[in-house]
Amino acid sequence: MLRVENLFKVYKNRKKNVTETVEAVKDVSFECSPGEIFGLLGPNGAGKTTTLRCISTLIKPTSGNVYIDRYNVLNDEKAIRSRIGFLTSDMKLDGFFTPDYMMDYFGALNKMSKDDIQLRKDYLFNELQMSDFIHKKIDKLSTGMKQKTAIAISLIHDPEVIIFDEPTNGLDVITSKSVTDFLKKYAQAGKTIVISTHIMHVAEKICDRFGILVEGELKEIGSLNDILENNSSDSLEDVFFGYILPGSEGEVSHAQ
Repeated sequence: MLRVENLFKVYKNRKKNVTETVEAVKDVSFECSPGEIFGLLGPNGAGKTTTLRCISTLIKPTSGNVYIDRYNVLNDEKAIRSRIGFLTSDMKLDGFFTPDYMMDYFGALNKMSKDDIQLRKDYLFNELQMSDFIHKKIDKLSTGMKQKTAIAISLIHDPEVIIFDEPTNGLDVITSKSVTDFLKKYAQAGKTIVISTHIMHVAEKICDRFGILVEGELKEIGSLNDILENNSSDSLEDVFFGYILPGSEGEVSHAQ
């Protein structure tokens, strides 16, 4: 079980002897259970990535906490990290190495045996359809191949909780489908999955529940039916744009 409780994150920027504060995340709370895919939806700058980085222990929340089972991000960073797989668009893979080598390297970082690493490589390379390029240098790979490599690396240690930031962003239709099919299969195996995205059709296809994040605030949370009924709408996209483009034709009622 992943539980986010009253999460706040405030950044302080100092410019010309003046300190400016930016509230990136404001009192965000949600849960995600084993076997569930939770979608954190929002435009660029909404606070999605900041929220996921707090969950993944990359940055500390200003207040609030995140729990995975009995562990929390403030006191149990190492325990949290061993239980999660985190994919971010900021992940930079060394172009000189191959996917096969990088899997060995990150498996060793996770203190896995060579036999266990090989088993995970066999599984992930097959599931993500990577066999044709695992021995090619990363700087020679396409965007989709690089994304699959990053996904495989983040899952080498078979984590129970998967945190993916915009996993299909910039991918072609075929690669995007292979990634979403893979995530659905992982959820069916009992994994706890949280993804962020601004692509509505991807969210609707794979997520069991959603949270709509706008300017750091969680405006809606629930299943697709819950959110549509709450807003008297027949489209998640209309609800989404009703929050980020007030006054547009897509605006809907925001009854809570």
